[in-house]
Order: sequence, then structure tokens, then C-alpha cells
Amino acid sequence: MSLTVRPVEGRRDLNAFIELPYRLRRDDPQWVPPLRFERRQFLDRQKNPYFDHAEVLLLLAERDGEVVGRLSAQVDERWDRYRGGSDGLFGFFESERDAATAAALFDEASAWLRERGRTRLLGPMDFTTNDECGLLIEGHDEPSMILEPWHPPYYRELIEGLGMTKAMDLLMWALWFGELKEGTSLHPMIHAAAEKSRESGVELRNMRRSDLEAEVRRFMDVYNEAWGDNWGFVPITEDEVRFQAKALKPVLDENWAMIAEKDGEVVGAALTLPDVDQALRRMNGRLLPTGWWHFLRRKRYIDRVRVFALGVKHAYQHLGVAAALYERHVQTAVAVGPLGGHMGWILEVNEPMNRAMEGMGGKVVQRYRLYERPLDGAAARHRAPAGDEAASSAGDDAANSEDAR
Repeated sequence: MSLTVRPVEGRRDLNAFIELPYRLRRDDPQWVPPLRFERRQFLDRQKNPYFDHAEVLLLLAERDGEVVGRLSAQVDERWDRYRGGSDGLFGFFESERDAATAAALFDEASAWLRERGRTRLLGPMDFTTNDECGLLIEGHDEPSMILEPWHPPYYRELIEGLGMTKAMDLLMWALWFGELKEGTSLHPMIHAAAEKSRESGVELRNMRRSDLEAEVRRFMDVYNEAWGDNWGFVPITEDEVRFQAKALKPVLDENWAMIAEKDGEVVGAALTLPDVDQALRRMNGRLLPTGWWHFLRRKRYIDRVRVFALGVKHAYQHLGVAAALYERHVQTAVAVGPLGGHMGWILEVNEPMNRAMEGMGGKVVQRYRLYERPLDGAAARHRAPAGDEAASSAGDDAANSEDAR
């Protein structure tokens, strides 16, 4: 049968690009279909500010007229500016279980990237490390949560069969406080550091939904500084802040969105989101005709959250601000619920943060991998998958951690 790969051209092709995972994943119980209209907005070149600083190629693989795979390739000016080098990024990978389909997609993307002077292929990123990124390689039985990608196990076989090797692993931790009393689940050093922050005049408050765009901007100021030295991080732009604020407003819970201030300056922040994927699971990506009913009915039963990001500005990382934010998370869980969820992702090399998760009783439940491959010739195919590398070991000095990603 004839296999072809071609660029996405026009609305019909974009719809086919968006629709593919709904067909390939429909029998995967852990995959939660995203809302189609949200995916259209995210991939809309006129609406998503990412396209202002990146050139993007969207590809479809077809066999006898049926779409069987997709892939994006992107050249990001901001990635080049902040991360250096000449990387070509890829994302949005979906494929039937067929090595030829995957190879054809990556060959086409690699050729396009080489034409633009790229020397390394890196991903998956949809589109950046600030968005959904990494390929799920461990923890497929764990339910996916908001802004967490879920991939069939065979995707790893396809990717590594094309000569891709590990660039970095990202860890997802589970934290459950159960019936423990307020604060008793934390390492004593965390409480001591939190008390130090209070003695230093640090105050915590919740974000205000009524002033959400400004609150997200305050959060992003912390985010851009606190994560600036992290592997793969690229600061988010003002336009991207507005785009993100609009997307987050329907799911934001003021109880779980936190700002730390000292003398009127925002010095730290944490953004934890209710796992609305629990409400989306039965909607199949559609609001109509009955999607709203499913969403409103099930939203009441959300019993987990995802700590999306938590960080502190560099000048204040000695004051125990992060510990105060950890402590507030436990207090909020006990007072209003839910009693736990996921924390991450966290770089495997971020030893302070991983130690903090251990100090809070956490457990690694999922591992995501970013892959790389030189773009200096034809793809090396059908290699045996590389073995996993163990995550960095964690100690007990949990209170010194400041960055959650």
C-alpha cells in the first residue's frame, strides 16, 4: 500500500492533524481526549503567539488516503537565543504501530530542518518545554492529568528504533496526604524553613481570578527567573502570558494558585490546577451536544490536583519561601481538598527538588523522555531501545529546594 508524507495545508488538513489521536487512542483507557476547539486555537498561527518567533512545519502521513501519522518540526528563534546551538525541534508525534510510518515522518521533518541549518533533532515538545513535552516511557498505568501527555508504549519502540537517544528525563511525582493531620506529612526541615520565611516577612496569598491576567504575569515573572538556569527552559513572552491566562481561567481554583510576597514584591509563586481531565474523560473532546453535561456533572467529583509549577526568585531562595509554599499546599489539601495529585514534571537532575518530593512522602509514578539525534545524514533505524538510566538519588535535605521544574 502507498505511504506518503505531506505538509498540512488548509483547514481540512489541520482538522485531520488534530483528529488523528482521537482515532488511534480511542481504546486507550488512560488517555483523556483534549477539547478539539482548544487544540485548534493552540495550532492556529493567528492566535498562538508561539508562531511569532518560530517556523513550524506540520506533517501528515497517509496510506491509501487515510491519515496514519503526524509530526511537527519547528525552528524556534527564542530557543536558539536562550539555549544556543542549532537545534531542530519536533513534537505532536502520533503514529499507527508501523516503523515505516514513523521513519517517513521523521525523514521528511529532518530534511526540512537540515535545509534550515539545523544540526540536532530534539523533542518531543508541543511546542516548548513550557507546554506538553517528553515521551511517556514509564507509568502508562497511571491516569493522565491536566497538561500531561499520555502515549502508547509502542511509541518508544518507534522513536528509539529511529536512532533517537536520551537527552533528558522528566519525572512526575505523586503526593497524597491521606488522613494525616495538617503538617505532619512534611519533613521537619521544611517546617523550620517555612517558619524562617515568615520571620523574614514573607507573606502568602492566593491569586485573584478577578485580576487573572496580571496575576499570571506576576507568576510568569517568577517563572522566567526561577527556571532560567534549568535545562531546556525558554522564558515565556508577554503575548504568551495573555494566551496562557485566557486558557487557564476556566480551570483556575484560587485556593490552589499562590503568590509569595515580601515588602510588596512578588518573590515566589505556585500554580496548582484541579485535574479537569477527570471531567473531560467522557466528553471525547467535544462540548456539544452533551459534553457540557458530562463536564458539569463530573467536575464536582475532581479528587486530585497537579502542581504545575512552583518557584522562587534567586535573591530570595535562602529564605525558605519554597518550604512555605509546600506547607501551604498541605494546609489547603486538608482544609478544602483534594488530598493529593501529581507534582511535576521535574528534571531528573534537579536533585534539590527531587529530595524535597521525597521529604514530602512523594513517589515517582511517571517518567517522560526527551530524545535527540544528530541531523548529519540519514536516520539510523531499527536500533534496539536504549536502557533506562536511573533518576538521581535523593537525600533528606528537602527544605533547600526552590524550583519545581
